[in-house]
Amino acid sequence: MAVHIREPVLTPTPILKLRPTQMTLGMREVEEKRKAWGAFDPKKLERFLGSHMVPVIIGPGKEPYLTDHHHLARALHDNGVKSVFTTVIADLHQLDKDAFWTVLDFRAWTHPYDGKGRRRDYSDLPKTVAHMKDDPFRSLAGELRRLGGFAKDSTPFSEFLWADFLRRRIKDKAAEKDFKGSLALALQYAKTDEASYLPGWCAPHPISAKTIGKKKDADASSGPPKASDDN
Repeated sequence: MAVHIREPVLTPTPILKLRPTQMTLGMREVEEKRKAWGAFDPKKLERFLGSHMVPVIIGPGKEPYLTDHHHLARALHDNGVKSVFTTVIADLHQLDKDAFWTVLDFRAWTHPYDGKGRRRDYSDLPKTVAHMKDDPFRSLAGELRRLGGFAKDSTPFSEFLWADFLRRRIKDKAAEKDFKGSLALALQYAKTDEASYLPGWCAPHPISAKTIGKKKDADASSGPPKASDDN
């Protein structure tokens, strides 16, 4: 079994041939990337894609499975880009499907959890990036990191761990309809000692989560919140 080959594939791989290893995306993050790539000069975009290869694992049937850059692949697909260059980090094509997924799970190369944070069967994973579903809490976690709520960390799927943490504390409807308000809450929760187990936690002076609840009660007594600009 060969692992960590990191052998570049110099021929383009169709984006829709790439098999996802996670179920969801943060679609707000996809949209931001889509707008950024859309503003690129075509020649600059071509150079960028030539120097940023997508990591894949070769699985049963010699199909390429994405291990990272799902958001990038989806954004490029939505912008009409047909293919990307890939780099193979492991060739596991000789394994049967059960053994293949066991290895991916053991190596933290897959995250088969749905938009509610529930673990699903590997057969439920989408077949292409075009079929991946939105998880608003993944968008919330991504924006939280960009604002310094936690540090970038090498732990696999670290932003999904933060998404799950926030999902247990912020209502689904709030994350979907009031992103700015939810982000403000997320920034507070990121400073609590309850978040200290998460990768990239960087609160120098942790606060108690109980104080957040008191603040919310005080805000509620003063009247209904203003509608978010992101509705």
